[in-house]
Amino acid sequence: MADRWNGVRARRNGERRLRLTPSERRLWDAYPTGTLLSLGDGRPPRTGAPQRTIRAEVISALLLGAREAAPGHVPAVRLRGARVTGVLDVSGGEVGCELRLEHCVLEERPDFSNARARQMRLNACAFPGLDGGGLQVDGYLSLSESMIDGEVRLTRAALSGGFRMNNVRLRNPGGYALYAGLLTVDAGAYIRNSDITGEVRLTGARMTGGLFMYGTTLRDDVCVLDGDNMIVQDRMECSGGFTAEGPVRLRGARIDGTLSFDQGAIRAPGRRALHLSHAAVKELILIPREPIQGEVTLGYSRIDVILDRPDVWPERLRLNGLVYETLRGEPEEGQRLDWISRDPHGFRPQPYEQLAAWLRGIGREDLARKCQLAKQRARRRSLGPVGKTWGVLLDWTVGYGYRPWIAAVWLALLVAVGTVVFSIDHPRTIKQPDERPHFHALIYTLDLMLPIETFGQRTAWDPVGWSRWLAWSLTGTGWILATALISGVARVLRRS
Repeated sequence: MADRWNGVRARRNGERRLRLTPSERRLWDAYPTGTLLSLGDGRPPRTGAPQRTIRAEVISALLLGAREAAPGHVPAVRLRGARVTGVLDVSGGEVGCELRLEHCVLEERPDFSNARARQMRLNACAFPGLDGGGLQVDGYLSLSESMIDGEVRLTRAALSGGFRMNNVRLRNPGGYALYAGLLTVDAGAYIRNSDITGEVRLTGARMTGGLFMYGTTLRDDVCVLDGDNMIVQDRMECSGGFTAEGPVRLRGARIDGTLSFDQGAIRAPGRRALHLSHAAVKELILIPREPIQGEVTLGYSRIDVILDRPDVWPERLRLNGLVYETLRGEPEEGQRLDWISRDPHGFRPQPYEQLAAWLRGIGREDLARKCQLAKQRARRRSLGPVGKTWGVLLDWTVGYGYRPWIAAVWLALLVAVGTVVFSIDHPRTIKQPDERPHFHALIYTLDLMLPIETFGQRTAWDPVGWSRWLAWSLTGTGWILATALISGVARVLRRS
């Protein structure tokens, strides 16, 4: 009985101290049973409507336990259509009930920093930002359908029941719109169909239920989304109408599922539009509704599956160090040579080696050799005059060893030339008539060109005059071409 009397006395003392207005008393009386208080027609109030005005300190007092729950009820602050004056400040406090504000206007930035709460909903409200650094919410935090002019700060916050910011208009140009480094969300973060101006910073965040940004537009001059080193389990959807009017950074991110830009758009002309280097992604879907405007870097990342289309490849694409297991989509295997040759810094050998390894893995040894040949040709463009000349010679004669049939064509052509020349201009004999074999121009030419004398013609006959120079040329080029031909055939047989 004494405890009850003490509680009543404390409640009355709190009422006297706050000097409640009629609207505030209605909220005060609705709290113990969690009844929704709707002021006016439920729409956001205009300035100068005292009957719809609630002081923030009254709401703060209720959230921090100024009143007790009615027996058999769950207390809550549920308010609709009010103008909240002053700062709603529960920083560092223990909020033991649900906070639900709908169609309300908050004149000052709420402060929930380092507080612990059950569940918070500020839906269809208008307020100048929110400070929730270090906030812990056992349920979910919802800001859906709100109009926010200022920074939403959720650094080091932990939201066990999820984060909802759907259909939000958030404005903080030139600064952070959502500052949420090291944010932890256990049941999914939903930022769908929203319009956000200012940087969304999620560095080091952990989204164990996925991150979904269908239909959302992000705008910022510096970086629209900074997700460096963030971890997303399940899916990260930047798709279904997602638009980034500025660079997207996901350097060092780990996506234990799908990272999708299906029917999205990234526009950052002249800048690095998508920075996805040093990342680990299970599946990357890179098929936006339009070509990415700006540079894309996937360097030094490990992506298990890449799904893309050639018509949306960016003009500048960095792939050096990228490791993948499967390439899917519309591009034919042969089109991938264009894909890996878009590095703005010129020749890089690793993308060619990675593509050749993948082509061999799917049984396309012919395309793997074509890729290796393209690598040598790309490398040649970065060499000096001497290197380029030697490279052209190797390309035209033996295809750098990857097109051995070219060596066979040259061999056949030189054999034909030698046969014609030596048929007209016979070499002179070296041995006695009874020791020398019968001269045959074709066999003699073959004997000159093969690395090892086979038919006994080379040591029995000696060319004279100008044909001697032809013989020496045939011997030198024949050895080179025959060696290249044998090496090329051996390479094919060994890989088969």
